[in-house]
Amino acid sequence: MAKEVPVGEQGSFSAKDYHDPPPAPLIDPVELAKWSFYRALIAEFIATLLFLYITVLTVIGYKSQTDPAKNTDACGGVGVLGIAWAFGGMIFVLVYCTAGISGGHINPAVTFGLVLARKVSLIRAVLYMVAQCLGAICGVGLVKAFQKSNYDRYGGGANELAVGYSKGTGLGAEIIGTFVLVYTVFSATDPKRSARDSHVPVLAPLPIGFAVFMVHLATIPITGTGINPARSLGAAVIYNKDKAWDDQWIFWVGPIIGAAIAAFYHQYILRAGAFKALASYRSNAHN
Repeated sequence: MAKEVPVGEQGSFSAKDYHDPPPAPLIDPVELAKWSFYRALIAEFIATLLFLYITVLTVIGYKSQTDPAKNTDACGGVGVLGIAWAFGGMIFVLVYCTAGISGGHINPAVTFGLVLARKVSLIRAVLYMVAQCLGAICGVGLVKAFQKSNYDRYGGGANELAVGYSKGTGLGAEIIGTFVLVYTVFSATDPKRSARDSHVPVLAPLPIGFAVFMVHLATIPITGTGINPARSLGAAVIYNKDKAWDDQWIFWVGPIIGAAIAAFYHQYILRAGAFKALASYRSNAHN
């Protein structure tokens, strides 16, 4: 026979077992007076610099090791799998290192998705994007300084649409790839997940790094995989060839659209933000 539960105890099960942080203000000038804000900008700059330095070096090294003109082994080098691991692994490491300081965005698309969801202020988002782009340019600049001959010969790690693919296909690949990444970021950092799945320890940087890894495996043959406008801009600025600039818009428009869709899907569909807002409006209207 089922045990009777008092009415008061039944109600206790419906209480929220997690707390959503309040929405970030759109404009928060108070941030500009805090050292922690500038420390976060420095962290984003350095993290993006290191990300581009390691990953672009990996790409150039692979192309050098498999260059037929050097009579090298066509199956040598790290391969596409190794390149994907370099990108995903660096994101895992850098998000782990900087999450407690800046949130570990390292990507303007991630920052854009978070500002749409009111997780960060507009001021912080804009300055994060500037720091990320400057860090990317400096990171690729270091690669060119250390590997000048190979850098120019092997394309500078710049994102370009591969031969045989239309611009629409490239744009679609960037939209879907960025959606996967930003959706993973929202899911891995969701306070509701932390409360409900506390028995399953989840290290947030791990699924984020794996998302980057998997997207690279799928889209390297199409666009070289952008899903990060700072990564694409940094390589294009230092490499500075027409093809890289002609395709640059794909690596901004695609990630921005993908991030926006991911933010809407997570916040308003999975977390039912639209229904909560409607319920709140109806409640206020009746009062």
